[in-house]
Amino acid sequence: MNSTLTFKQKKNNLAHLACSLGVNIQPGQTLVVNAPVESADFARLVAKNAFELGAKDVSIRYNDEHFSRLRYDHADLEALTTIPKWQQDRLNDYVDQNTAVISIYAEDPDVMKGVDTSKVLAATRAAQTAGKRYQEAVMNDRIRWCVISVPTAGWAHKIFPELPEDLAVSKLWDAIFYTTRTDLADPVGAWQAHNQSFEKRVNLLNQHQFTEFIYTSPSSGTDLHVGMPKNHVWAGGSEIAQDGVSFFPNIPTEEIFCAPDKDRVNGTLVSTHPLVYNGQLIDHFQFTFKNGVVTDFSAEQGYDALQSLLESCPGSNQLGEISFVPYDSPIQNLGILFYNTLFDENASCHFALGAAYPTCVKGGQNMDEAALKNAGLNVSDTHVDFMVGASDLNITGVKADGSKIPIFINGNWAS
Repeated sequence: MNSTLTFKQKKNNLAHLACSLGVNIQPGQTLVVNAPVESADFARLVAKNAFELGAKDVSIRYNDEHFSRLRYDHADLEALTTIPKWQQDRLNDYVDQNTAVISIYAEDPDVMKGVDTSKVLAATRAAQTAGKRYQEAVMNDRIRWCVISVPTAGWAHKIFPELPEDLAVSKLWDAIFYTTRTDLADPVGAWQAHNQSFEKRVNLLNQHQFTEFIYTSPSSGTDLHVGMPKNHVWAGGSEIAQDGVSFFPNIPTEEIFCAPDKDRVNGTLVSTHPLVYNGQLIDHFQFTFKNGVVTDFSAEQGYDALQSLLESCPGSNQLGEISFVPYDSPIQNLGILFYNTLFDENASCHFALGAAYPTCVKGGQNMDEAALKNAGLNVSDTHVDFMVGASDLNITGVKADGSKIPIFINGNWAS
């Protein structure tokens, strides 16, 4: 993680990358930045870069997780589940106006520890219902969006508890700069080259049209068969939005992903990284699937939070995403457990409970919910990634004629 760039230059690189390649802001377009209050200075830097690239206007919407905890502890259920119409209208307006959205995701994994999970579940359901049209636009690439992260004190302390706060934050900045390639003199060029690296494997997977993948990992206990829908479409790196403009939904990203057949998942699937869900830490958890549905689950930590996820809405107990990430990857090789899905999912093969991306099946963007379900894709108001990669994970692809091709051997691409 050596770099001749100053901290200020690397920080500006990250802000510029989020605007130029992340959402690929276009002249005359409006940008919304969702940011923790602790990251106000960086949010303003993003806004500055967006204006310099020609944005018509920028709006910053701050969130405060400690205030959110205060509400969960003191507000009643009616208050937590009442979503004002103006909030719903605001999200719908993003869709109508083709607004670009950059979200800075930097939760303290312990901030919601001990909170009443029934309140969290109810509030989550209400928010999902209110934001349904916006989430559908995100899942269908109708608007351009990008998720990035910057350090906060609580998050940095969770990762590096042995360090003083200022050093922990500094070390996390270094890790973020490295994984996002913003410690390089030309991060945009580096990302364009990185994007090309996905193309060969995406094309190969799409050509094979595997009917099933078999997952085995002796160390974790994963033993799973994952069916794939007909005419499925793999993707990785940049996406193309409805307006024809490319964008990167996640910075960083190392994954190639698709959607499984929601009804053809059977066996045991064991997590290998913790999951932070609605501010609550879930760790050492596993699922048993039968005909696509979670029929049993366990968790050494965060059992109630995991149960609330599985019960949060229809489809939240089925898979919506299958994703390949080599164990020998830049983020994994740092040896840092980020407690942040944006990073941990790009260090490990993973799945997601909940909604499938309609773009993962041919013609999916033009299908209604019934047609998507009929095509084998999961439809849900939630989408939560969890990590299953391990150094001994083997993944075998099964073709329509029954022949088998190794995809991953001992955690990495077979070829």
